[in-house]
Amino acid sequence: MRSSLRSRVLLLVSLGVLLELAVAVIAISGSSTPATRSSAGPSSSGSVALLTRTIPHLGTVLVNRQGRTLYTFMPDAASKVTCVGACAVTWPPLKIASGQQPAISGGINASLVGSDPDPSGGRVVTYGNWPLYLYFADRTAGTYHGQGLNSKGGLWYVVSPSGVLVTQREHVLQLRGLLP
Repeated sequence: MRSSLRSRVLLLVSLGVLLELAVAVIAISGSSTPATRSSAGPSSSGSVALLTRTIPHLGTVLVNRQGRTLYTFMPDAASKVTCVGACAVTWPPLKIASGQQPAISGGINASLVGSDPDPSGGRVVTYGNWPLYLYFADRTAGTYHGQGLNSKGGLWYVVSPSGVLVTQREHVLQLRGLLP
């Protein structure tokens, strides 16, 4: 009986890990859709784009070409990519080919756009020296389930077009039923 219970628990844990991995793969593949040049403002032939979107409770924030919210990771404060390995499965970095720049439009400040080396290879798009990431649970444009989360060793926040981190956590408390 004890062996049977242990087998069931192991099976459930394995299925959970596989499900999280599958969701992360879908999220990562959704963030790498080839982009075309933006006609609004400076751009390049990069395969990613930075745009802005107004999101309720947060204001105007950075998003990718698909409208998915972009996040910063507080441990990256030293302008260095620190979310790697299992962290990057849940929070895939916004990657770009070496020597490329993302297409930009919609209020993006070109002087704040850059990239940093990714310890796992390639480069990660930065904004105001903050590496940018997606969140695997944000499956549709305009969602922001990662805002204010303490996950994978630090807090995650969206960033405004001015480069200021938006640290509001009101929606987190609403999602948990602690605010009306």
